[in-house]
Amino acid sequence: MKTVITAVLLLLSLWQIGSGSYIYLKAVAAQLLIKQAWQQTLAGERAVKPWSWADTWPVSRLLVPKLNVDLYVLQGSAGRTLAFGPGHMVNTPLPGEDGNSVIGGHRDTHFRFLQDLAIGDKIMVQTSSGEQIEYEVSDRSIVDQQNTDVLLNEDNRLTLVTCYPFDAIVPGGPLRFVVAAKAVNVI
Repeated sequence: MKTVITAVLLLLSLWQIGSGSYIYLKAVAAQLLIKQAWQQTLAGERAVKPWSWADTWPVSRLLVPKLNVDLYVLQGSAGRTLAFGPGHMVNTPLPGEDGNSVIGGHRDTHFRFLQDLAIGDKIMVQTSSGEQIEYEVSDRSIVDQQNTDVLLNEDNRLTLVTCYPFDAIVPGGPLRFVVAAKAVNVI
């Protein structure tokens, strides 16, 4: 009986590790496929799907040199999109366009780095035309998910949003961690 219980506990442990690893590995593999679609986008194609059944496509590239972050931002902010990468909120301007471009991501995968950003840090965004925009972090805040002030349309702003707290056991929750950055240079 003791051997059976040990075997069952071992199998349950392996299953839990596999389930947790699956989410992380899916996010990493998706970024590789999205990178290929991004290269096609830079070559002039539009709405290039990273895989045939995708309902999203890359719209920009997000880089944070200080933290070695290099991510491809997908169109849309639905949960099925955020499983594969950060997502651009549809009713906000794309990075590089006038206004407040809002991008969301999961706190336990792609946007985990947000907790390490400090005011004054640089964020680079590459647009689909190849233009690079340098942003500087101007604010970090924790807000209730019902607070829509983060969506206010302000000139040349980038807003990055993820769930908070970063180490929460239960996903979701009512709080959001928000990083705001102002455009400072176009390269």
